[in-house]
Amino acid sequence: MKLVFLSAFWTFMLDQATKWLVVHFLDLRFRGEIDVLPPLLNFRMAWNRGVNFGLFQGDSDMGRWILISIALAIVVFVVIWIWRDPPRKWGLISAGLLIGGALGNVIDRLLYGAVADFLNMSCCGIENPFAFNVADVAIFVGAVGLVLFPAPQKPGGKAGKKAP
Repeated sequence: MKLVFLSAFWTFMLDQATKWLVVHFLDLRFRGEIDVLPPLLNFRMAWNRGVNFGLFQGDSDMGRWILISIALAIVVFVVIWIWRDPPRKWGLISAGLLIGGALGNVIDRLLYGAVADFLNMSCCGIENPFAFNVADVAIFVGAVGLVLFPAPQKPGGKAGKKAP
């Protein structure tokens, strides 16, 4: 569990540091956009009150608290899951990425009322209208990692039994 905590902690810190830097230091909340390496990387301020890609947008306090509750429930579920059936090293790191990213977005909802998205990437003549953040990347990579690096099968488990 130490590896889960460390990867969650550093993911959370990186996410919050990048958001603070972009929103407050670079003042993206008022500037709106900064071209970094156009079109590959741009900063485009987007306050996401919904879930991924702005789905289920809503300005109500109820919606915000529901999304916070869902994120915290997912964190608790992942912690219980990996505690009961711990994966190997990369699975533990993946769980930490997912947990740290989810908590980073929860903090945004508590502080700002919405998630601060700012990374925008486009390529090859295709303009991407969506913005995301470090937490979103960590949640995605963590979820994929949990699928790719599951806990090892225990001897005598369902996979080891033969049909009569």
